Amino acid sequence: MADKPICWLGSTKIDISNLPQLARRKAGFQLRIVQQGETPADFKAMPVVGKGVEEIRIRTNEAYRVFYVARFEEAVYVLHVFQKTTQKTSKQDIEIGQQRYQEMTQLRKQQLDNN
Repeated sequence: MADKPICWLGSTKIDISNLPQLARRKAGFQLRIVQQGETPADFKAMPVVGKGVEEIRIRTNEAYRVFYVARFEEAVYVLHVFQKTTQKTSKQDIEIGQQRYQEMTQLRKQQLDNN
């Protein structure tokens, strides 16, 4: 099976490139696993963000998260990349993920309408 392409929503591509090198490398490795249809090493379902949303948990000296949706055939949608600073995911990070989930839904609808 061919790797799914990644669809970067919002500022996610810039955000991931701004992570410290080790965190960026780990995030990239885990996203590659997701592209291949496999399960990342450390992840958690995030239904509060949207249906099918999961987060990759990246641990270095700090904690980082990547919200993504991989349940569609056409792509892996990366919704949000951020540093986690508290035990609980912040309301702001959840809201950004929810906004981008809505963007993803609209983008997919437009693509389906154009085909």
